[in-house]
Amino acid sequence: MKELLDRALAGRYAVGAFNVVNDLTIEAVLAAAVAENAPVILQTSVKTVRMYGRDQLFGIFTALAADVPVPVTLHLDHCPDRTVISDCLAGGWNSVLFDAHELDVGENLRQTTEVVAEARKFGAHVEGEIEGIQGVEDGVGSDDSPAIQSLEVAVGFIESTGVDCFAPALGNAHGRYRQAPRLDAQRVSDLVAATGVPMALHGGTGLSDEQFTDLIARGCAKVNISPR
Repeated sequence: MKELLDRALAGRYAVGAFNVVNDLTIEAVLAAAVAENAPVILQTSVKTVRMYGRDQLFGIFTALAADVPVPVTLHLDHCPDRTVISDCLAGGWNSVLFDAHELDVGENLRQTTEVVAEARKFGAHVEGEIEGIQGVEDGVGSDDSPAIQSLEVAVGFIESTGVDCFAPALGNAHGRYRQAPRLDAQRVSDLVAATGVPMALHGGTGLSDEQFTDLIARGCAKVNISPR
């Protein structure tokens, strides 16, 4: 993931990160990536991992991605469970989002630092988060608006933990938007300028072309899209 996102950030484009739930959705996303000659991130939820079982799901992924001529990486999305994090890292996932936003920032920082160290042992990467993204996805999250941390706190978290990617709250939300969201795009610019770390745009489903273009130009190198 880091290689894909660092390259995207430098070129000010984004890599699509698509949630997959079975072999059909994996095939569809890979076919689209090949058609566009574009790198792609396949994301699995904790729910999907538990439904299939780690080894079976990874086996499906490796079988379908084996001969794909574009860069493909496998990511565990929104996971608050350290046991599942460890299991997926040991099972071959290339990256994980340790979602500990419900913890206070200090405890989140401590545990995320541990996850980064664990991921490094497998040559894997970590996406970090200190603010919840509004909306519920696969049973994770809340419909309440998240508390936004200061720029200083967010920068300190990124630098102290060593995360490879960061998911800021910008007024974005999981699921379909009931009305056009008002996004704090400047926050992306400020975070990237301060850290040089790629940002992940969550709640990409339903944003306008203009919002995508602006946020990607500011440093959102990973854009999450859920087909459901």
